[in-house]
Amino acid sequence: MPLFLAGFVALFIVLVTIFNNLVAARRRCDKAAADIEVQLRQRNDLVPNLVAVVAGYAAHERGTLDEAIRARNAAAAAAPGPQRAQAEADLAGALWRLFALAEAYPNLKASRNFVTLQNELADVEYRLAASRHALYAAVTDYNVAREQFPGNFVAGSFGFKALEIPRVAPEAREKMENGPKVGF
Repeated sequence: MPLFLAGFVALFIVLVTIFNNLVAARRRCDKAAADIEVQLRQRNDLVPNLVAVVAGYAAHERGTLDEAIRARNAAAAAAPGPQRAQAEADLAGALWRLFALAEAYPNLKASRNFVTLQNELADVEYRLAASRHALYAAVTDYNVAREQFPGNFVAGSFGFKALEIPRVAPEAREKMENGPKVGF
């Protein structure tokens, strides 16, 4: 009888450990997704400042400025998923065009405000890429933990569902990889 009880306690401890590891892995996925939201919000907050600085130097380029603001508003309002990926790709394209516009204005390129904002945006983009990488790793680790033996029994019994790595739509991926086509 004591051997049976010891086996039962050991099995219970293993199950609790696996369950807790799955919960922790799922929370890491949630945190990684929240980190991406923070970076996107910071990038969206920078866009109006960039547009305002550029507008002071290139007021007659209203179409490019309006496009950047429209893209920023669409990205801020987009729901997570393919719609957000497309909106973020559109925003990236609008920002590329905004920076291409800055190339035509030497005074703007030399503006301390513009350079500061450009550097802040580059920093946010770097942190955004790192946050995306962390999310992909967390989702992969979680899915592996819930699919491996014996975690698959615990995951199935307690309703741990597989998570999907966010995918970027092909047309959005092309915009991100190739950048926009800018013509003057």
